[in-house]
Amino acid sequence: MCHHCVTESVKRRMLSRRAVLGAVPAAAAIALGSSVTAQPALASEPRGVEDLTHELHHDFPTYFGEPGITVSQKFTWAEHKFNLNTIALNEHTGTHVDAPLHFSENGQSVTEIPVGNLIVPLAVIDIREKAANDADAQVTPDDLKAWKDANGEFPDRCCVAMLSGWASKASGDGFRNADSSGVMHFPGFHIEAAAMLIEETTAVGMGVDTLSLDHGPSADFATHYAWLPTNRWGIECLANLERLPAKGATLFVGAPKVRGGTGGPARVLALV
Repeated sequence: MCHHCVTESVKRRMLSRRAVLGAVPAAAAIALGSSVTAQPALASEPRGVEDLTHELHHDFPTYFGEPGITVSQKFTWAEHKFNLNTIALNEHTGTHVDAPLHFSENGQSVTEIPVGNLIVPLAVIDIREKAANDADAQVTPDDLKAWKDANGEFPDRCCVAMLSGWASKASGDGFRNADSSGVMHFPGFHIEAAAMLIEETTAVGMGVDTLSLDHGPSADFATHYAWLPTNRWGIECLANLERLPAKGATLFVGAPKVRGGTGGPARVLALV
């Protein structure tokens, strides 16, 4: 191939960052058009993408305290001239989706979540100040009202995410924060806040930067049992929420498409 042809080929293949980001909302709108009746209000003129996903590895803290993933190499470059790993995985490990089926008898499995509910506006509830003073802090109706006073109504079909600052603890025991009796202490959503979102908004998702939608000491998983059976989903162990505005970002949830799955690790991105 001539030098000129190679140059032209490379030029055609290389897209600018602005072109790529500008194409995402349009592509998403086309994809969603056949799946949902109301398209999400995607962020306009996005400046970039934030990764809200922790790196998943054997030592990442889990709710039960045991490793949630084991990776073993089955084929190696040195011996086989290609690499391939075998992965044994607990669905609810690392940054992951809670499908409605996780806490209901016959709710949507992870593969049954409508794709239109996985690309949604994001509302970030910042409770870092009270979480710094109380590990058992919760998002309450007062926090939701304060957000509305500052930002207006919650966007249609949004995900409401708690920013507690807990993501910075993910590399150590402080993420689980278990006391001598084994009870964990970390922030989550209060059942009354979940009920308010169900009754007063069209939110389809709830996110937290901790190990559970419920706060650590919860013994009844009240928020899980209120939220998930309504065919709404959750995301646990989010990262980098502090890099996002309270309103205006668009969330992309790369939920695994596993038949019958109650959830699974996901690559979660925010367009801002």
